[in-house]
Amino acid sequence: MNTLNYLHLDEKRVADVVTALHLLLADFQIHYTNLHGFHWDIKGHGFFVLHSKFEDLYNDTAEKIDEIAERILTLGSVPSNKFSDYLKVARIKEISGVTCGSEAVEHILSTYGHLIGEERKVLDLAAEAGDEVTVSLMSDYLKEQEKMVWMLTAFSSKTCGK
Repeated sequence: MNTLNYLHLDEKRVADVVTALHLLLADFQIHYTNLHGFHWDIKGHGFFVLHSKFEDLYNDTAEKIDEIAERILTLGSVPSNKFSDYLKVARIKEISGVTCGSEAVEHILSTYGHLIGEERKVLDLAAEAGDEVTVSLMSDYLKEQEKMVWMLTAFSSKTCGK
């Protein structure tokens, strides 16, 4: 039985939302793996702060991955669970061997910039489809990530001046 019948959502209207969520899931999976690498490989000044922060970030990302996959299921599709599938469609690239904190933070900021743009697209598609739950999910992600961008940018500042 189709869950969309109970949700009062039209399959044709949410098809683009589902497609965008599949792409977002792939991007988040690569982001998650990159964050783990940063967590494991970080060295030097700021190690303790960044090692802990990267762990927080990948734990948060793991929760978002699960939420996105479950939303895809709720909307009547099946999320991929193969990393090879993610690599074929993800717009975020794998990163390895980054040991410098400032370089890792720059990669994370760049990734957030991409994710925020994609989440805004999903939000727009979901709004057009009358899918308030996906709109709310994306809105929550945007709120968290915009704040994290601000914090990471402040952390990366070279000066403490005005």
